[in-house]
Amino acid sequence: MSRSRLIVWALRRHFPRAQSFLEIGCGTGNVLAAIRESGVPRVAGSEFHPEGLPFAAQRAPGAELMQMDARRIPFRAEFDVIGAFDVIEHIEEDEQVLREMHAACRPGGGVMITVPQHAWLWSRRDEIARHRRRYSRAGLLAKLAAAGFQRPWATSFVSLLLPLMALSRQRKDVSSAELEVGVVTNRILGVAMALERGLIRAGLPLPAGGSLLVVAHKP
Repeated sequence: MSRSRLIVWALRRHFPRAQSFLEIGCGTGNVLAAIRESGVPRVAGSEFHPEGLPFAAQRAPGAELMQMDARRIPFRAEFDVIGAFDVIEHIEEDEQVLREMHAACRPGGGVMITVPQHAWLWSRRDEIARHRRRYSRAGLLAKLAAAGFQRPWATSFVSLLLPLMALSRQRKDVSSAELEVGVVTNRILGVAMALERGLIRAGLPLPAGGSLLVVAHKP
């Protein structure tokens, strides 16, 4: 929920006249529902593995849903904004995905992307989550520029909890069950994210954090 609020704020700020939105890797539809509730007329979501799409249909009624490989997006100049939230770090051919997103985006539109940040945070948790990489800000911006995007805006988030993340990464015996977020942890994360959103909305993009949000535009 906290990440969705940040994404919706960024969408309204950077693409206030967006009429269509495609989310790559929409999962069970949490972000997709928030985008739809924000008032974007046409909302679509895709998944490589379609198991979550029935849940997305319940969360975001009226959204167009499809099974799709992000390396081969079957649209050209179709959507005002295309989002990929914690998706491209799972894909080996991330630069190909960015080129496909550029082709599917309308001129004057753009993309919104979140990824895990800082290679030095790599740990067993990333392996369990099947990440291919963690990104640096400069590295992701370079890949977006190579794909044809311009005028990037970026901010870190999950910044206030970065010291705790760094400490937790030192453990080697992490199981998949420990990756589940408990009620108390989720509340702490929610409070931290609310404080961070306030700083970002005040014009203070955060320089470091466990995650990175980037917005970029197609000329």
